[in-house]
Formats: sequence, C-alpha cells, structure tokens
Amino acid sequence: MKLPYAEPFRIKMVEEIRQSTREEREQWLKEANYNLFNLKSSQVFIDLLTDSGTGAMSDRQWGALMTGDESYAGSRSFEQLHNTVEKITGFKYLLPTHQGRAAENVLFSVLVKEGDVVPGNSHFDTTKGHIEFRKAHAIDCTIDEAFDINDLHPFKGNIDLEKLEEVYKSHPKESIPFCLITITCNSSGGQPVSLENMKAVRELSNRYGVPVFFDSARFAENAYFIKKREKGQENRSIKEICKEVFSYGDGMTMSSKKDGLVNIGGFIALNSEEIFRKASNFTIIYEGFITYGGMAGRDMAALAVGLDEATEFAYLESRISQVEYLGNRLIEYGIPVQKPIGGHAVFIDSLNFLPKVSRAEYPAQTLGLEIYKEAGIRTVEIGTLLADRDPETRENRYPKLELVRLAIPRRTYTNNHMDYIAAAIRNVYERRDEISKGYKITWEPDLLRHFTVQLEEA
Repeated sequence: MKLPYAEPFRIKMVEEIRQSTREEREQWLKEANYNLFNLKSSQVFIDLLTDSGTGAMSDRQWGALMTGDESYAGSRSFEQLHNTVEKITGFKYLLPTHQGRAAENVLFSVLVKEGDVVPGNSHFDTTKGHIEFRKAHAIDCTIDEAFDINDLHPFKGNIDLEKLEEVYKSHPKESIPFCLITITCNSSGGQPVSLENMKAVRELSNRYGVPVFFDSARFAENAYFIKKREKGQENRSIKEICKEVFSYGDGMTMSSKKDGLVNIGGFIALNSEEIFRKASNFTIIYEGFITYGGMAGRDMAALAVGLDEATEFAYLESRISQVEYLGNRLIEYGIPVQKPIGGHAVFIDSLNFLPKVSRAEYPAQTLGLEIYKEAGIRTVEIGTLLADRDPETRENRYPKLELVRLAIPRRTYTNNHMDYIAAAIRNVYERRDEISKGYKITWEPDLLRHFTVQLEEA
C-alpha cells in the first residue's frame, strides 16, 4: 500500500481561536461598516484575509531571532540576509525595508515620474497605487486566458508579448521606466509565470531598451509551479530555478511577509550600483539606514532563514498542496473558482456565484460578507472595490473578474480547517438565490479605498 502524504513538520505550539454566533457576527459587521478589514482578530474564527505576515515561523527562525544583531549600521544580521538574497537571486545590492509596499515606494521614487507607463501582468493594489500616486499609469498586459476561470492554462500569469510590444511601440522609451513581472500574479488568481515567458519578456524588453523588474512576493511558489508544470524543469531544484528566474531581471521588490516566511519586512535587490545609490537616499529618508531599512536585526536574521526554507521543495509541496486541497473541495461542491488553483489562495468567481447582485453593488464584497456571516471566516475582495476609481474620471473601474480571495496563511491551519471553510462556502452557495442585494459606499479615501472604505446595505 502506498503511504498517504504527510506534512513535513510537526506542531509545537497552538493558539486558541473562538467561534462566535451569527448574531454576534452580524452586529460586528455593522459596527465595522461592512468592511472586513475593520474587524478585530478576536471576532474572526478562520482568517483568510491575507497570507501576508500571517504564517508560522519555524524553530530555526525562532532561534535566529535570539541571535539577531541590533547594530544600527553594518549588523551581522544584515550580512546574513545580504548573503542569502545574493545566493538565491544573484543580485549584488540589497536595501531592506519594513515591508513590500515600502520597497515599492523607495524604488518607484527613483524610477517612476509623472506621465510614465509601467506595463506588466495585473499589478497588485499597492503597486498600482504607488504608480498612480506619482501620476503615472499601470498597463495590464496579462494573457487573455487569465480572465477565463475555466481555462486550464498552466501559466495564467504570463505576459502577452503582443500587448507588451504594443506598449513599447506606442510610448517613447523615456516614459517606460521598466516592465514589471509579478510572480506569482496575485490579481489573476495567484497564477504563475513560466520561465519561457520571462525569458521572452527579457529579450523583447532588451530590444526596446526597457529594464525588467520583478514583484517577487511569491517567487518561491512561482518556482514550484515551473518545476511541476514546465517541460524540462522537473529535475531542477527550486533554488536553481529561482536563480534563472532572476537572471532575466534588473532588480526586484519583495514583501518578505509572504515567501520570506516572516511577520514583517521587505527589501529591494539590484544589480545596478547607480540605482542602488539613488535608492539608498530614499531608504534613509523613508525607512532607516541602508543596512536595516526599517527592520530589526532579529527580523533580518529570521528572514535569512525563512528565504532558505521557502526555496525547498518539501516545504512548497506541503504549502501549495493544502491550497489545492481546499480548491478541489470547493470544485466538488460546484463552487466557481479560478482554475488551475493558485499558489497562495483560492479565488472564487463572485459574478457566477451571485449573479443577482449588480456589479455596482460590489458582488465580491457581498460574497465575502456572506461567508463571514455564515461561519466567521474572513476573506478579501479582489474586485471593483480593490480596482478603485479611475484617477482622472473618478468613475469605478470594473475589472474583468470579481473575485473573493481565500488566502491561506503558511504552516498555520490544518486540513480540518480547509474542510470547515469548504462546507461553510457550500452553505452560502446553496442559498445564493436568496442574495440579490449588495452594498453601497458611504465614505471612501482618494486612494487604495478597499482598506478603509465604509459601506451600508444597498
């Protein structure tokens, strides 16, 4: 008999979580102005709001915390992190930041100016926010297959080379600071980008003199999919694949709260000494000295270990298999989800789930609220609220997909929790015909509204 799969770790510590009543949850949602970000963690039974900074660290990482060097400049922990990043990515220069959006802020302060365009594959919310804050424009060049949830294309994060070349042809080179490849592509469902596509983007960009940068928050998960799905890559290690991936770029930003397996932190890694020196000035202004950049020494030490652990196949197989397990349970129940299942989350298609809710009443947000009412599970909307308003017309931007993301924290929940999640969503699906009204906005900020927007029932 073939032995069943078992996780390559054992649990050493547990944290109690409390289930609430539906009446409590309905009252809490009203007090939170129907924004799931406004809920207290104590009001949430299973938290799938994000996989960012919510995972469990290993014993090796906890041990590294105790040996962190808190020197203001030139700490040993920075040296450990620098050596690890260079070993995995090949990039020579490193600037730590307190998290990924801080890395974007520092790098884009150097590279992005008013009127620029930044092509790429479905830029995520903070990325697009940093671009538009500088009165530049993000241009989505993702392949069309990414927006058909039933298409089984193995690399739905790929950039469409024809779309990208059209951007290069229709804009002067001086207004295109770089092409941005997001790995994995969060906004299209945690979908990977193939090595073949990265190499082709690099070659095309070289012909037009445009640098290539990576948004690398989930680069290890992307490498796992390359190993599993791309012909000729099956016998290579994750670290070997990562090294080739980054060889096609000029630099990267990183939210270490994802594939760094830590609760806080980020960094910029570069090959250009000129960009490094310019970015160093903004790091000092916004973050801290260039050898800590908003991170404690102990956090850099834990990150160095986390990056090493996250680029090992056994860990990635355990992590991504759990996400796939949840996705397959939902598919068994007939729930419309983005296929193939992504690396860090399962994405539910709310337009097919709640066809009676108008897009103007935010069906993805409506579905997320219904899932919370049902079982105390917090998710997040990847739809019209997140897409925000057009910065010029101030009209809602309606994306091709209205998704609810179930982001699975790393090494945190068991498959029993996955079964509970699937059953709760099935219960909502069975009463979907009763849900015909959504929500309307009562207040919103000018930028990145989904974090703090206030809503009421429509």
